[in-house]
Amino acid sequence: MTATKKNATKQVLLEPVLVPRWRFYVVAVVLLALLIALVVHLGNIQVLPTNDRGYQFLQDQGTARTLRAEPILGYRGAISDRNGEPLAVSTPLLSLSVNPQTLFKHQHRWPDLAKVSGYTLGELTEKLNRYRDKYYMSLSSRLPPEEAQKVLDLKIPGVYSQQEFRRFYPSAEVSAHLLGITDIHDKGQEGLELAFDSHLAGETGQRHVEKDLYDQVIREVGLVKSATAGKNLTLSIDLRLQYHAYKELKAAVKENRASSGSAIILDTLTGEVLALVNQPSFNPNDRTNIETASVRNRALVDQFEPGSTIKPFSILAAMEAGIVSKNSFIDTAPGYLHVGGKTFLDPVNYGVMDLTKVITKSSQVATTKIALKTGPQPIRDMYYRVGLGQLPGTGFPGEAVGLLPQYERWPKVTLANYSFGYGFTTSVLQLAQAYSVIANDGLKKPVSLLKLDSEPESERVFSEKLASQMKSMLATVTQKGGTGSRAELENYTTAGKSGTAHLVGEHGYADDRYRSLFAGFAPLENPRIVVVTVISEPKSGKYFGGEVAAPVFGKITEAALRILEVPPNKAISIHASNKEKKPGGVS
Repeated sequence: MTATKKNATKQVLLEPVLVPRWRFYVVAVVLLALLIALVVHLGNIQVLPTNDRGYQFLQDQGTARTLRAEPILGYRGAISDRNGEPLAVSTPLLSLSVNPQTLFKHQHRWPDLAKVSGYTLGELTEKLNRYRDKYYMSLSSRLPPEEAQKVLDLKIPGVYSQQEFRRFYPSAEVSAHLLGITDIHDKGQEGLELAFDSHLAGETGQRHVEKDLYDQVIREVGLVKSATAGKNLTLSIDLRLQYHAYKELKAAVKENRASSGSAIILDTLTGEVLALVNQPSFNPNDRTNIETASVRNRALVDQFEPGSTIKPFSILAAMEAGIVSKNSFIDTAPGYLHVGGKTFLDPVNYGVMDLTKVITKSSQVATTKIALKTGPQPIRDMYYRVGLGQLPGTGFPGEAVGLLPQYERWPKVTLANYSFGYGFTTSVLQLAQAYSVIANDGLKKPVSLLKLDSEPESERVFSEKLASQMKSMLATVTQKGGTGSRAELENYTTAGKSGTAHLVGEHGYADDRYRSLFAGFAPLENPRIVVVTVISEPKSGKYFGGEVAAPVFGKITEAALRILEVPPNKAISIHASNKEKKPGGVS
């Protein structure tokens, strides 16, 4: 009975379950409809262009996630001296950065990255932990391409590179004040780098590239705009002269324990600046300890009272006005002169002096007497015509114009001070240009920091005869008995004028602070260069221009003429001078 029931149950369980036919068709239709809907949707988004979320939209979104516009930096133009020697060049560098969030997904690569990037693993880990929530972290800045490539060759996701340029100055501190510096983006910040930034700067280009999820370039799609290199700049300076002038100036500042100094060499033929140096200086290739005072180009931007170096021009004004001539005599006895409550002194009582001796001995009494007879307007007019109180026009940022006052009323003491270099200001460059007028027989030429292709036009300032007479008078200054005898050259004849000016302190002119100057040119008969040297606040016990600045002038000038291959003329000149002398003649 029990067995029979079990068999009956088994038979019931084995019987097939019958599904209604309509239900099968419903399921089949639904599945087919879903398939058709999927095909329609795919076609809609990938084929039909009018759909808001169609294939065009998807392509644009895909492109936006992979296509990047990358800048192509333009190469900054080089700066060279007049002979093609490089003074400033841009070198390509690579800066490395990382995406910390990406790197945290690849922590097993950190030891490899630390090994080639200059970090210890601990240093890299600590830095990444500080930036773990950021998308950007600088890894290494401005590396040589070969060093950066070692990191890039690891192909670590999240490590990127960016090309940059770094400015390098082969002459370092020797030409630093003239050239100036650029910032980290290779943009001019000081000096000629700033003045001619638009000329030197390259124009940035652009290219399209495809990048993957880790910002690695997959392929270059195309060039949008080519980068344009900046234009080169050729300066007027001769690096050989620049080096020598810098060496001599630096030694003089150190020897005299001075606070600063400047020197300029000017080409009399063209008005080009052949050398321009300052102390203290700085190294533009290493800016870690640069002091602000060291960056200033004192020769171009500083203004000062020129002292006795200006006396030749006040005397020229008197000669031009007919007040005195080269054969005039001035009585300086008893060696001092009271003017407007102030006493002007000579070192000794020179007595009666001819005009040449006035220049030779730099007599303050004689100069004052001549100025009082001449009057202010001829003197001021002469100063202005030789370039004082005018913008030199070199284009250098912040170049000094100088102060050349025009008083409505001229007290006698003001006029006296005016005649020997007080009461107005000038720059080293302006003083050099003024002396170049005498050297060029009364012709004034514009000064230039850039190399010129042709000789510039000249402006007649005073007659050739006056210039010739002043040359002969200035020649006695560098000879025995003159105030600038230490500026005498071994192989060349020269002419010039020393100057010593008190510096202004808290309570007027200081009795123990001086500026020592010497300005001159050589060779005497056919001047090739004008040289001006300035030493500020010497503390070695000497302070007169003839003691401090004249020797620097001599060393710089002698070497410069030799470098420029100017034939020595001193022996020839002395021989000719002796041959022309006659008994009883006027010297």
